[in-house]
Amino acid sequence: MAFIGIQSASDISAALTASVERGGLVIDEKDLSPDFFDLKTGFAGQVLQKFVSYRTKLAVIVRDASVHGGRFGELMHEHRIHPTVRFFSAEQSARTWLSQMPSGKR
Repeated sequence: MAFIGIQSASDISAALTASVERGGLVIDEKDLSPDFFDLKTGFAGQVLQKFVSYRTKLAVIVRDASVHGGRFGELMHEHRIHPTVRFFSAEQSARTWLSQMPSGKR
């Protein structure tokens, strides 16, 4: 399996492709640019919007949201039930979510 990380805007396309091919993508916080967690850069918004626009699932593993500040915690909270992009504290939870088919496609 190929490594997928998103360190810059040029990495988003490969991540999208991997997500489409695999039926979703799990990415660990260590594989994301520090800019992703600094909401002032707009990088998180750019990444998340691409996954939403292409309607392919992204599960982001963030073990301790408090490390990234209150604003990032708010973003995570807003995405707790999002149909396309969600944040999880453990990989198994993320993989379980990805394996679930949307109710309209069962």
